Amino acid sequence: MGAKCSLPQSFAPYRNAVRAELENTIDSSLPSLRNLLRYHMGWQDEHGNPCGRESGKFIRSTLCILSCQAVGGDTSRVMSAAAAVELVHNFSLIHDDIEDGSHERHHRPTVWKLWGESQAINAGDAMFTLAYSTLLKLSEKGIADEKIVSSIEMLSRACLELCDGQYLDVDYENRLDITVKDYLDMAAKKTAALFGVSTSLGAYLGSEGSELVNFFRLFGRQLGIAYQICDDILGIWGTVERVGKSAGDISQRKKTLPVVYGLQNSEGTARERLEGLYSQKPIGDKGVSEVMKILNQLGARDYAEDLAEQYYQGALAQLEATGLGASRQDPLKETACFILKRDF
Repeated sequence: MGAKCSLPQSFAPYRNAVRAELENTIDSSLPSLRNLLRYHMGWQDEHGNPCGRESGKFIRSTLCILSCQAVGGDTSRVMSAAAAVELVHNFSLIHDDIEDGSHERHHRPTVWKLWGESQAINAGDAMFTLAYSTLLKLSEKGIADEKIVSSIEMLSRACLELCDGQYLDVDYENRLDITVKDYLDMAAKKTAALFGVSTSLGAYLGSEGSELVNFFRLFGRQLGIAYQICDDILGIWGTVERVGKSAGDISQRKKTLPVVYGLQNSEGTARERLEGLYSQKPIGDKGVSEVMKILNQLGARDYAEDLAEQYYQGALAQLEATGLGASRQDPLKETACFILKRDF
C-alpha cells in the first residue's frame, strides 16, 4: 500500500466547523442524554469534566464538505448536512459497541460499559434523531424545501443500508461459509452506504443540477469499501498504540476480509484449524496468534491490500468521470489517499 499518508491539513478547518455545529446540536438536547453524547464524542469525561479529546477523524463530514466545494458550492451552507452524517455515523458506533460487547473505544470505556446497555441504546437513538433535526436546519441557509426533503430521503436510504449491513456483520459471526462476495455485500451496506451519501449529499446541495451527483455517490461508495478493508487490515495487524486494539477483530470472531479470504482459500489442516478456532467464543490469545500465522502464510494481508487499492482506484475513476478540474478534485484525492494509506 506504499508510504503512509498523514491526516490531510485540509481537515482541520472543516473539523472545527463541523464540531461547532455538532456541539450546538448536542448541547440543545436533553441534559441527561447530552452528557452521554458529549462523552462519546470525546469532549468530556464520564463525570462531565471537559477533557479536550476528539473522537474520530470526521472523514464522512469532511467528504460531504469537500464534495460541495468540488462542484462550486458554498460550503458554509452544508455544515448541517455534514454534521448529520457524522451524527448517523456515531449513532451506529454506539450501537455497534453494544452489539460487539466492546469495552473500549479510543482507549476509553464505551458508553454502554459506563452507563449500561439500555442507556447506551437511548444515547444512540438520540444521535440518530438529532441527525434529522440537524438536516432540517438547512432551511436557515436558504436551501430549498424540496432539496431538504430529498436530502432526508437520501440519508434515510443510507441508514437502512447501514442497518442491513450491520445485521449481516453480526450474522456472519456465527457462520463459516462466508465468501469474499458476501463480505463485499456487507461492506457496501455497513460502511460504503454512509460514505456514498456523504459525498452525494455534498454534491447535491452544492449544485443546481444533478448530473454529477451519481458520480460523487459512486466515488464515496468505492472509497467506503476501501476504507473498510483498510480498517480490517488495521484490526488484525495494527498496533495497540495506534489502533487501540491488537488483533481484536480476531478475538471477537469478526469475519473481516483477511479472515474471509483465509477461510475461503485454506485447505487441509490450515482450514480445519481456522474453522476450529472460529468455533470458539472468544478466541484466546494463543488462538489469535495461530490465526494470524495462518493468514500470513496464505497471503491474506497482501490480498486485502491489493483489493483496497482496486477500490481506491475505482473511486478515483469516478471522480475523474465528473470532468471537474484538478483543483476541484485534489482535496478529495488527498482525502482518498489518507483513507488508503492511514495507519490509525
